[in-house]
Amino acid sequence: MNLNNPNPTASSKRKTAEPVPQTSNTTAGEQDTRPEGVKAAKAKRNNPQGKSVAEYTTIWEMKKEDLLLKEDLLLKERLSKLAILDTLLARKDLSEAEEIVKNKLLAIYF
Repeated sequence: MNLNNPNPTASSKRKTAEPVPQTSNTTAGEQDTRPEGVKAAKAKRNNPQGKSVAEYTTIWEMKKEDLLLKEDLLLKERLSKLAILDTLLARKDLSEAEEIVKNKLLAIYF
């Protein structure tokens, strides 16, 4: 009745696997680790959950400081130009170069 009985006869086409002896160089817990695949690397790179809120806040703080420094430099430059214009407007006798600078500053700010 049972046709699928394995016959341990010599006429069998399949050979039984012999246990591989373990060498002394490798241990049971040690395995070779494979490098990360292309798709896994892309998924890891594009994963928005990879960065924490602290990283985003530090980036924001750095950009905020940079923006404040730029605004501060522009304000100082504007104040220095206005001080020059004030001194040029207070003087009566101006040279030709000073008159050109005064006219340019007046055109910029007024």
